[in-house]
Amino acid sequence: MIGLGTLINVAGIAAGGIVGRFFGKYFPDRMQDTLGKTCGVSVIFIGIAGAMEGMLSIDGQSLTSGQSMLIVLCLVLGAFIGEALNIEHLFEQFGEWLKVKTGNGEDKKFVDDFVTASLTVCIGAMAIVGSIQDGIYGDYSILATKAVLDLIIILVMTCSMGVGCIFSAVPVALFEGLMTLLARLIRPLMTETALFNLSMIGSILIFCVGLNLVWEKKIRVANLLPAMILAVILAFLPV
Repeated sequence: MIGLGTLINVAGIAAGGIVGRFFGKYFPDRMQDTLGKTCGVSVIFIGIAGAMEGMLSIDGQSLTSGQSMLIVLCLVLGAFIGEALNIEHLFEQFGEWLKVKTGNGEDKKFVDDFVTASLTVCIGAMAIVGSIQDGIYGDYSILATKAVLDLIIILVMTCSMGVGCIFSAVPVALFEGLMTLLARLIRPLMTETALFNLSMIGSILIFCVGLNLVWEKKIRVANLLPAMILAVILAFLPV
């Protein structure tokens, strides 16, 4: 069944958020703070692992690095476009709308929690590649694996941050569902190089999300999202 992977992923996020919502109140503030920072550190290393996989290669008996220019171009141009469009503000507006519609109007942290959690579980190669495989082949294994990871991440984030994290299931459903539906149309674009670039740039953005979790919000990660589109475009330009 095409689209089953998205449903499993959304269910995993919702389950993690609900468990965190009901059990988080039993954790003291210091434990919630530690859990939140631990979650941030975990996300940082997930991002580092993905980025290093793309940047490092074995040349004979030595380890070499590359893709520096690609990273700089994607991130700098992506940041310029994202800041011009102010994508982060659009996320925040959607979060404000959700806060009112879900009866959480008094929760001052709702929007920040929603944006941070959404970026954590939306960005990354697993979401993109998994949706494409689900759409083209009906193979939901990658999204099912991601669902387990997201369940744990959102459970911890909901405990340490707040109820806004649960609603990250909404943008995940929209993003992965749309990617799955459009998979057949974009299949010709998803060359090995394009997927490689997406994975590496997506991992760097995940790293930035982790930084925000550990040291509070410092980087407007949503405004860097155009970098992922640029990563695909650059895959078709001559090196």
